[in-house]
Amino acid sequence: MKPVSKPSVLVNLVQALCAIVLGNVAYFFLASAFPLPAHRPFQLDWGLVVDFWFCAVAYGLIRIARKWK
Repeated sequence: MKPVSKPSVLVNLVQALCAIVLGNVAYFFLASAFPLPAHRPFQLDWGLVVDFWFCAVAYGLIRIARKWK
C-alpha cells in the first residue's frame, strides 16, 4: 500500500469542505423551489437527501475542475 502524503490529505480536506459549503449554499437558495415537507430534527428526510446530493455534485465538479488543470 502506497503511503499518502500530508499535502494530498490537506487538499482532499479543503475540497470536501468547499463542496459542503457550496452544496449547502446552493441548497439554501434553491430549497424554496422544492416542495419538501418540514424537517424534523434527528430524522432522515428528503431535504437531507437533496442537500447531500447538492454537496456530492459540488464535490464532483471540484474534482473535475482540478483534473482539467
